Amino acid sequence: MTSPSQKPPLPRRTRRSGHPATAGIQEAVDARDALAAALGEAGVQLPAMHVRTPWPDTDGGDEGRAARYALVHLGVCSAAVAHALAAVIKVGAAGGR
Repeated sequence: MTSPSQKPPLPRRTRRSGHPATAGIQEAVDARDALAAALGEAGVQLPAMHVRTPWPDTDGGDEGRAARYALVHLGVCSAAVAHALAAVIKVGAAGGR
């Protein structure tokens, strides 16, 4: 348990070596890659996109345990990239009606 003055550890950005990817982590990596490819085809690149696993449980003794799931972190981007992404989404949404 962390004291009020200590910050919890940051989420891990990638799985630790030595731990096989769980199905949930592999799903997040595949989703990230598919999204990056689709955005690339539309001319949009999110420069800081990556996969993060959750913080370890704070009940102790689990630092060696592989995470069961992961999240696709889209990161930050410039205003120009945000406008391009919005335009791609708007075109895609209009085409789906």
